Amino acid sequence: MALLKKINPLSRQEMDTGFGVNSGDYGNRYTNKNGQVNIRKLGLTLLRRSDTFGNMLIMPIWRFVLIIVCFYLAINLVFACIYYFMGMQHLLGVIGNTPGEKFMEAFFFSAQTITTVGYGRVSPVGLATNMIASLESLMGVMSFAIVTGLMYGRFARPRAFLLFSHDALIAPYKDGAALMFRLASFKNLHHLTDTECQVTLALVVDDNGRQVNQFFPLHLERSRISSLALSWTIVHPINADSPLYGMTMKDLEAARAEILVFVRGFDDTFSNVVQQRTSYTYDEIVHGAKFQPMFTRSANHASTLLDLDKINLYDRVPVAQMADV
Repeated sequence: MALLKKINPLSRQEMDTGFGVNSGDYGNRYTNKNGQVNIRKLGLTLLRRSDTFGNMLIMPIWRFVLIIVCFYLAINLVFACIYYFMGMQHLLGVIGNTPGEKFMEAFFFSAQTITTVGYGRVSPVGLATNMIASLESLMGVMSFAIVTGLMYGRFARPRAFLLFSHDALIAPYKDGAALMFRLASFKNLHHLTDTECQVTLALVVDDNGRQVNQFFPLHLERSRISSLALSWTIVHPINADSPLYGMTMKDLEAARAEILVFVRGFDDTFSNVVQQRTSYTYDEIVHGAKFQPMFTRSANHASTLLDLDKINLYDRVPVAQMADV
């Protein structure tokens, strides 16, 4: 109960987080830095659990392009092998002499068929070859329709282009200290309006010899702003009402503290509400630091410059221990 007694009795618990209370059932953290919930689902079959369309929408662009190119090459290799082993005499217009040249002609005939280009020099002869070429052409039309839909979905999917600081800070605030982290919208044309932020503190505490999860909403100095034009430093004052009041950094480590962050706002470009999550574990909280300014006035005083490369930069400063606030 030692750790439980150190939690501020004036702080109230959050009961509707969606996470359970049995700490032994959870892994390293609740939410990953990229905002995805740190959960792997088991049971059922992989086919029923997996979402190929969703994975293709959210995967990195280099992986998406690589999968498309590999699929295109693989399907053409399969049909090239079919044409080759059926006999090259069933492809009229082949001028290659060696087996390698003939196979390459079959491969490029397959590429021309699946894309419906059909230059005409090589053409199928016989019922079986024409049926296979027709099937490949149908697969090509369907494949390109799927790829077109995926590309549109990737471009049109509403999402928040938010950049969070890597660390949260315990920084000076008025006559005491506060927990701070900051965020900014990193796309030029995606400005968020009516932006809200919710922050929850997750702790593992000892309850009569049993480790349980407890969640506490953190009151913010400002939980809503009208427009996220520049960077936004989220501030939770560590005062007498804060669950962090009276705790030390060692207490946060012992309780495996995690700061859960949820941000939502209206994106003018998408004309839709977007949201993003992230979290900070106890080892991503820096005590005794303050963020460096991110924006300044341009040389000709005509505009404001927001330097996104500075979002993680901070200076070390003296600050009172949370237990001394």
